[in-house]
Amino acid sequence: MILVADDDTQIRDVVRIALSQAGFAVAEAADGQQALEMAQSLTPDLIVLDIGMPEMDGLAVCRELRKSSDVPVVFLTAQGDEIDRVVGLELGADDYVPKPFSPRELVARVKAILKRSHVATPAQSVLRRGMVSVDPDRHLCHVRDIAVTLTAREMDLLERLMARPDNVMSRPQLVDAIYGTNVHVSDRTMDSHLRNLRGKLALAGCTDAIETVHGVGIRMGACRGG
Repeated sequence: MILVADDDTQIRDVVRIALSQAGFAVAEAADGQQALEMAQSLTPDLIVLDIGMPEMDGLAVCRELRKSSDVPVVFLTAQGDEIDRVVGLELGADDYVPKPFSPRELVARVKAILKRSHVATPAQSVLRRGMVSVDPDRHLCHVRDIAVTLTAREMDLLERLMARPDNVMSRPQLVDAIYGTNVHVSDRTMDSHLRNLRGKLALAGCTDAIETVHGVGIRMGACRGG
């Protein structure tokens, strides 16, 4: 089930129709406070969340959700509001779609996030590098015995890096691996995901998890703690 939160009735109608035609059950919220309450009571599989809402804006909703949930969040943002997008990603959102948007693109992004959140990786269930272990099948990450809560995008990013830990991946390669081809994602978006991932692993005690190879790309560090 997808929760759609937007104070604009017409936008909710467009999103509901597009998602329903794609086979999703949809619940709707008209403001931020209602969205937070419904997210906590309905436990949706994903939330489409407008940033500019009354009562409680989308950023505040996401901030509260991330205290207890890693449910995937896709932000709807006003065209050109890059600051809001970056802040949203730093709060733990998985993606954003600027208004005006294509309903087909929104559905495609929702499907991609849900697929990466729930589909098992058959090659190997647990990836290990130093003190870091990742179980993509169960969406679990640990630094030694400390559980690290990651968004779907952060988990997918870490899984890609852990699968070939000594290889350097360029930002375009990471974007294609995580978002799919033919999707424009800015460097700031990828930098936000990387910064969030580094910060979470560092808080758990692994300060050398991700290395930047200047002018080339990103790879896993030794993950020995710093």
